[in-house]
Amino acid sequence: MTCQCDIQEDFKLEMSSHPHSMRQVVNIIIAVERLKHIKEISPGKICEDSLLSFFLENVIEERMVNVAPTYNKTRQTLQCTVCDKYKKTLVQSNKQSDPLHLKAVTLSAGTMQYKVQFSMSTYISSATPKDAQPVCLEISNSNLYLACTQSDGSSPALILKEVKGPLNTIKTDDPNGNDSLLFFRKETGTAYNTFESVKFPGWFITTAFDDWEKVEMYQRPTERIPDFTLEDQKLIRT
Repeated sequence: MTCQCDIQEDFKLEMSSHPHSMRQVVNIIIAVERLKHIKEISPGKICEDSLLSFFLENVIEERMVNVAPTYNKTRQTLQCTVCDKYKKTLVQSNKQSDPLHLKAVTLSAGTMQYKVQFSMSTYISSATPKDAQPVCLEISNSNLYLACTQSDGSSPALILKEVKGPLNTIKTDDPNGNDSLLFFRKETGTAYNTFESVKFPGWFITTAFDDWEKVEMYQRPTERIPDFTLEDQKLIRT
């Protein structure tokens, strides 16, 4: 069933007593102003289909819906230790340090027990750049994860963050800040890997040239070392 209305007499604007947001009020005003200046509707009778088409083409604006990227955990976890390109191994600061952090140290044969064992979980997402793999780096047998965070407008910093519960799905702008745990792993050359923060693009995990210095986030280019090798690898499928 169709109906017709007279564009000169039947077209009315009704005011509602229901509360509206300021955005809705502005949209109504814009729509009315557009109607005043559009001359494409011929006078006389028009059917409801024509009126609907008119509104779709001339009054209603297309809106893009931004969906936050989601990262889903795969069934593969890589257990490994991590060294920078100059063979300094990542170790954990002593438990009296506040806060806990990672250092890069050249280990001798009798000190290999200080290597940090990582469980590197892999993720998939449509937002992943080419040749990159989203990963989370957990210290094995703990609830501590590497995280790139920012506070009070300071530069992004690398911390060890305690996380309880599974991380099967991580969304961008996660309310618990779990997106700070995500890094894009990229292979450079034949053996080296870089780890770029997903939350803060352009910021990479790096080490200093000297031993016993803190592992930190830096922007590239930098004089620090952003290239790492993965040692003692063991792939686990769950």
